Amino acid sequence: MSNQTEDNVMGKYEQIIDLPHYEPRHTRMPLYNRAAQFAPFAALSGHYEAIEETARQTTARQ
Repeated sequence: MSNQTEDNVMGKYEQIIDLPHYEPRHTRMPLYNRAAQFAPFAALSGHYEAIEETARQTTARQ
C-alpha cells in the first residue's frame, strides 16, 4: 500500500481511531449459552427416515 493510500485510509478514521472500545450496558451472555446459540440446527431431523418409510410402503409386491 502506498503512503498516499495509507493517508487516505487514516484520514477517514481519524476521528474515531482513539475512541475507547465499546462496552455494552447489559451483561455478556455466558459462553455456554453463546455456543448453544450457534450449534448446528437439525431442521430435517427424521426426514431421511420418513423417506425410507414411504419408499418401503410404496415398493411393489412381487
